[in-house]
Amino acid sequence: MNWDQVQGKWKQFKGSAKQQWGKLTDDDLDFINGKREALIGKLQERYGIAREEAQKRADEWVKVLSTYQEEPTYHGTKR
Repeated sequence: MNWDQVQGKWKQFKGSAKQQWGKLTDDDLDFINGKREALIGKLQERYGIAREEAQKRADEWVKVLSTYQEEPTYHGTKR
């Protein structure tokens, strides 16, 4: 999954972001609207972390989202 997909499906992922980063407010999440740079900025602001750390956390979160978005296969076929 890439950031364009996250932005396109932000309403789906907003709850996951809120769960992952409880310090982000609903207004923050509306502002972020699936944009990587906006999320990085808000993570820096709310958690007091360096830009590089915020980038790492944001990108790791997207990787985790990717694993949950893949449909499981059973005996070589999708269910």
